[in-house]
Amino acid sequence: MCLGATHLEIQRPLTADRRFDTAPETKDGPRVEAFLDNVRSAWNVGAIFRTADAFGVRHIHLGGITPTPENKSVAKTALGADQSIPWTHNKNGLAMAKQLKGEGDALSLSKGYKLWALEQDERAVSIYDLVIDDLRLPAPPIVLIVGNEVTGVDPGILDLCDKIIYIPMHGEKRSLNVEVAFGVAVSLLVS
Repeated sequence: MCLGATHLEIQRPLTADRRFDTAPETKDGPRVEAFLDNVRSAWNVGAIFRTADAFGVRHIHLGGITPTPENKSVAKTALGADQSIPWTHNKNGLAMAKQLKGEGDALSLSKGYKLWALEQDERAVSIYDLVIDDLRLPAPPIVLIVGNEVTGVDPGILDLCDKIIYIPMHGEKRSLNVEVAFGVAVSLLVS
């Protein structure tokens, strides 16, 4: 319609030698994983997979009602990022958070991650006020948690978090779409 030239881009499927179990670590940035707590929109989940792939997120943890890449809408929106980023799903998001933090039972695979929630909360600090040294290696990996589009991150998960951060809003609205907020936050964490 704009009378501009168009072209067809052919996407080739990932072959065994191009797939990887973890995203490459950035040279100076933190090791970051993501946790989607009860994110209800398959389109948001797929878009988060694409954004996570773009910024080198190592793993995506899906909790509660969050749809998995087995959902056609997630896979369609992810455009293959669901094939390049490892993911796990647990219906009990709080149990998953405890396991990631290293507070699971003795038989669990404790990770010892730092949990950082992106949430409007009275305990939250501006993402722009983070101390850069908090984000550099050899600190434990960070799991960036985003929550449900309406109700946010589960309060029990928030209580486990090492940090709760927010993105300051300058307009009339109090928040961004969960995928957009995730993109802003992860881009700052890995820069």
